[in-house]
Amino acid sequence: MPVIGFLHVASQEAYSHVVAGLRRGLAETDFVEGRNVAVEYRWGEGQLDRMPSLLADLLDRQVSVIVANFQGAQAAKSAGVTIPVVFSTGDDPVKEGLVETLNRPGGNMTGVYLFTGEIDGKRLGLLHDVVPKATIIAVLIDANRLYADAQLRDVQSAAARLGVQLVVLHANSDHDFEAAFARLIEQKAQALLVCASALFNNTRDQLVALAARHNIPAAFEWREFATAGGLLAYGNSLADTYRQLGVYAGRILKGAKPADLPVVRPSKFELVLNLKTARTLGINISDNLLLLADEVIE
Repeated sequence: MPVIGFLHVASQEAYSHVVAGLRRGLAETDFVEGRNVAVEYRWGEGQLDRMPSLLADLLDRQVSVIVANFQGAQAAKSAGVTIPVVFSTGDDPVKEGLVETLNRPGGNMTGVYLFTGEIDGKRLGLLHDVVPKATIIAVLIDANRLYADAQLRDVQSAAARLGVQLVVLHANSDHDFEAAFARLIEQKAQALLVCASALFNNTRDQLVALAARHNIPAAFEWREFATAGGLLAYGNSLADTYRQLGVYAGRILKGAKPADLPVVRPSKFELVLNLKTARTLGINISDNLLLLADEVIE
């Protein structure tokens, strides 16, 4: 029975739903976990420094292919892993050196290149639709993200179109969040856009709790933020992303080479609104926006 290694920097509790997506993708290629394929799961629990040892453990298990998030793929690249790796990433995999080109990856890696920072401007527009009277909106940027400057330029352009004033907040780690929210209140921001970032994704409960404590309407990247209590989330479907990774893993087990499998850009986006949070904040979301939503959490 072939073995797939699953490597993710986050916690199993936070990402159990992506495993269901992986299994759906494997089923599309006639693989069923426990019947004709085994999966070894390794979770980093938010600790990036654990990735090399978790990867080494999977290699000791002699897995046939590794399914990993970006940090897992980076660890595999740094370790010189030669077995196939199927990744998901929000950063350009060509610039990050994971593949040669999107259409022809050329090496032992391929996967899904998510739309993340490119749609922060769209998220700002949706947040403004929810709180149209907001004239000052804070934006939280991961200062360590390679594309942070490009993200900020995109959000600034969107803010100019909307006619809103931005309060720019930077964070290097979760230790900066309290100070960032203190400045948000000091600057009288009426809403908050949390930009795309692995740091923010891995600390989403903390950010959602801070927004709730300060009574701030906030927009986030993934639906998981909204299910955790965030007001609004817009981005790619992670469950569908991992379904695609499952399809690729299955195809590789059947003999396909990663070098010949194009890196996919997902086409499925989700707008998720949390009505319970909206009511707590005293916000009435328009019927038009509710109709646009892919999911409304009551």
